[in-house]
Amino acid sequence: MAVKAPKGWYDITVPLKQGMSQFPTDPAPFKVYRMSDVALGAKVTMSFIEMISHTGTHIDAPLHFIPGGSTISDMPLTATIGPARVIEIKDKQKIKVAELEKHNIKKGERLLFKTRNSPLTYESEKFVEDYVYFDIPAAEYLVKKGVILVGLDNITIGHFKEPENLPKTHRIFLEAGVYILEDCALGHVPPGEYELLCLPLLMYHGDAGPCRAILRPLK
Repeated sequence: MAVKAPKGWYDITVPLKQGMSQFPTDPAPFKVYRMSDVALGAKVTMSFIEMISHTGTHIDAPLHFIPGGSTISDMPLTATIGPARVIEIKDKQKIKVAELEKHNIKKGERLLFKTRNSPLTYESEKFVEDYVYFDIPAAEYLVKKGVILVGLDNITIGHFKEPENLPKTHRIFLEAGVYILEDCALGHVPPGEYELLCLPLLMYHGDAGPCRAILRPLK
């Protein structure tokens, strides 16, 4: 579900809504409801939101997996604001080194990966178990290349059914100071060069932060 954006721009944020899919091990479902509503005679309209910090489109900070790691409130703005590239992945199972090698990845890049996940996984009301995720060697390859941000069109970059893959891929990126943008809505975004405008909620010592993420094509 794409949100309206200025002509030529792309909003890649998954809207927060009641009934949205959640990670299988999340302790409680996302909740949002009206506490009061002027349409029903109240003086003001106010909503109540209850969620974990990894709900919808969000940024993972190193603290998410690294004891004593840097936090969302430590994150430099340059991590999520600046030139970015959307790369379309053809592999139906994983993001692998062999495919990444074809894209001439350079040091300092922000990379968002569009896969067959879009829009299936983030528009489903139930968690989709069959999704494209990062292979461990692919995460190591991107760190060696010196990227500063990776993004994926799924709620997590690793596979929840592979006990080693999910924590290992996160740790590889986060230990290297590479921030992770998860649950990017890239279904309507063509591969190419963009300016990424993305800021997480400023959660003090936060392990993650829900965010609004926008892409503006670079001319």
